Amino acid sequence: MPRRYLGTAFVLVVLLALWTMIQMWNSVEGDMGTHEWIAMILGIIFSCVVGFGLMGLMFFSSREGYDEPPTYIQENDDEDGDKG
Repeated sequence: MPRRYLGTAFVLVVLLALWTMIQMWNSVEGDMGTHEWIAMILGIIFSCVVGFGLMGLMFFSSREGYDEPPTYIQENDDEDGDKG
């Protein structure tokens, strides 16, 4: 397959996957009960809290310099440089 058609093939695969997901979603019949709604809402809230917390930690560590590569500073044992 020529390289110029890869983008078109990718778009077609994504559209086919989307169409399949929509068809599967619409084929399911039934209502969610109260417990299912509560579980779904708590799961969404917990996922957002964890995601926001991890992103905040990432920005904090980046701004504080914890992500910098280590630098080794070699110090002399003697102040005047004499060994002995």
